[in-house]
Amino acid sequence: MPHFFEMHCTPVRKDDPPLSDPDIRIFAAEIPGWTVGREAEARLERVFRFRDFAGAMAFAVRIGALAEEEDHHPRMQIEWGRVTVSWWTHRIGGLHRNDFIMAAKTDRAYPTEESPGV
Repeated sequence: MPHFFEMHCTPVRKDDPPLSDPDIRIFAAEIPGWTVGREAEARLERVFRFRDFAGAMAFAVRIGALAEEEDHHPRMQIEWGRVTVSWWTHRIGGLHRNDFIMAAKTDRAYPTEESPGV
């Protein structure tokens, strides 16, 4: 099976079921560092740290470009020295394989040399 970062998002229909909890646990093992949160719906979330605001903004722009390429978009909170990225699929009210694909692509886009080691 290819790694999530090698895969591409697929269109999601409203009648597609969200991933089951066992599938979420299996998929989550492939993206260490991400948490599975539950607000109104399940979502993946991770905080990425940077030395400054410019690094955080540049990363957010890279993630925005990836989101456009895959037609799957995150919620991002950009602050001085950090970007919080959340992935979930609104259309189905939960997690889909696309969210794990995008989390893996987000990880690959993170410039580890920017991390202040916090």
